[in-house]
Amino acid sequence: MPLNKKDTQGKGVKNASTVSEDTASNQEPTLHRGLHNRHIQLIALGGAIGTGLFLGIGPAIQMAGPAVLLGYGVAGIIAFLIMRQLGEMVVEEPVSGSFAHFAYKYWGPFAGFLSGWNYWVMFVLVGMAELTAAGIYMQYWFPDVPTWIWAAAFFIIINAVNLVNVRLYGETEFWFALIKVLAIIGMIGFGLWLLFSGHGGEKASIDNLWRYGGFFATGWNGLILSLAVIMFSFGGLELIGITAAEARDPEKSIPKAVNQVVYRILLFYIGSLVVLLALYPWVEVKSNSSPFVMIFHNLDSNVVASALNFVILVASLSVYNSGVYSNSRMLFGLSVQGNAPKFFDSRQPSRRAD
Repeated sequence: MPLNKKDTQGKGVKNASTVSEDTASNQEPTLHRGLHNRHIQLIALGGAIGTGLFLGIGPAIQMAGPAVLLGYGVAGIIAFLIMRQLGEMVVEEPVSGSFAHFAYKYWGPFAGFLSGWNYWVMFVLVGMAELTAAGIYMQYWFPDVPTWIWAAAFFIIINAVNLVNVRLYGETEFWFALIKVLAIIGMIGFGLWLLFSGHGGEKASIDNLWRYGGFFATGWNGLILSLAVIMFSFGGLELIGITAAEARDPEKSIPKAVNQVVYRILLFYIGSLVVLLALYPWVEVKSNSSPFVMIFHNLDSNVVASALNFVILVASLSVYNSGVYSNSRMLFGLSVQGNAPKFFDSRQPSRRAD
């Protein structure tokens, strides 16, 4: 089935807005549609660009060597196929709960319960870790302020943003994602300049991709093992499905986001990895290394260090912001299913999201 409303018209298939209205009237309460197309595009793109790219890519390189590039290609294809399937469903039925709703509808109440609450618990744990990390990043500028104070402050601010309306969340996440995207573009651009200008050092060369043990330096076993770490990097793409219930024009914005986001993320991940592995032999990349920091380390200045810290801080806050949004919508969907207390489906009907 094509992921496009236009292609399904005239074939007996209802379009997304019609299905949404039918679903809303017959099955569950509705949410305000306050997310514009630009919000959806950046939420989808920024959702999978978290601290993993800036801080956690080292273990995958250690496992697979240069073949990590192939690993990201394979993972990207898998992620694209999954998102196409989810996209097909949410375009036809853009309701709260996303994949948990479909598990409930097609597999039964227990499947909906399990998938929804598993996702909720996961984001609670991830969210607390990101808040703690944000407090640590703030200590770079304010070393005398305890971590828990910053964590509590960000907890209050971001939860308050999410309590106002969905459009404010969309605007906040739009700018968070834009900062991350611009930072990655800057990282790739500066890395390419180092590589081709001769300022990258004696070891900087494109043949680093095969010089140290070959492209498959750790063998196929290393590549396969790295896929577990690599697939985790694509976590966050599912936000596309969760936003469908509040997208203003889901039959257009959701297919566009699904079809474009995986390519863009692959470009960012593979692009930054190619630059990193060309500048540094893969054997010199430590498990706790950040490609972001390694590429910029030659610019030894407080301004650059502060900029790096700011971008990583934004990445953490973006993950927490998305976690608050997605978890609240997941609870709403679970409540509609009867898998969570009924008061979680309460809304503010008098407040417009736009």
